[in-house]
Amino acid sequence: MFGHSNEPVTLSRDVRAVIIPAGEELLLREGTSGFITQALGGSFTVYVEGNLFRIPGIDADALGKEPTPPPEVPEDPTDSDIEAVVWNQLKTCYDPEIPVNIVDLGLVYRCEITALPNGNRRVEVDMTLTAPGCGMGDILVADAQDKIAIIPTVEDVRVELVFDPPWNHSMMSEEARLQTGMMY
Repeated sequence: MFGHSNEPVTLSRDVRAVIIPAGEELLLREGTSGFITQALGGSFTVYVEGNLFRIPGIDADALGKEPTPPPEVPEDPTDSDIEAVVWNQLKTCYDPEIPVNIVDLGLVYRCEITALPNGNRRVEVDMTLTAPGCGMGDILVADAQDKIAIIPTVEDVRVELVFDPPWNHSMMSEEARLQTGMMY
């Protein structure tokens, strides 16, 4: 599932959701009806009674959808193999209000893979937000952490929210600027 839709949906069970853009978590009850307005990267943005809510992919079944499977890695992967999978996973993280992934938005500043003595890896990521006061910051950080943590051989994940340098439109990929109409 990719992109925008206005697909009607009724929750088949209670589900935890985050109200956008405040970032507060609450419970949406079984039987609640609304519309899926965005389904990107395994997460869903759902419009219910005048509000937008983000529902994580792990709860896709409550929307009648299939959860996204964990990523595959080559047998006996190298650090660069894992780094490539990490970047692919980060490209499945979306701001719930902007249909562009955090990598193409230019929000990821650093991704470092460190081999651990036991053969597993630590992954450290520095990322920012389009606006420092964004209520979804902790949610985006948790989404990035969760999507990296399920990669085989990754034992430790640290995603740090940083604001230096401040984000601006020039950090977006050309594709992202075209998609959002932010060309200049």
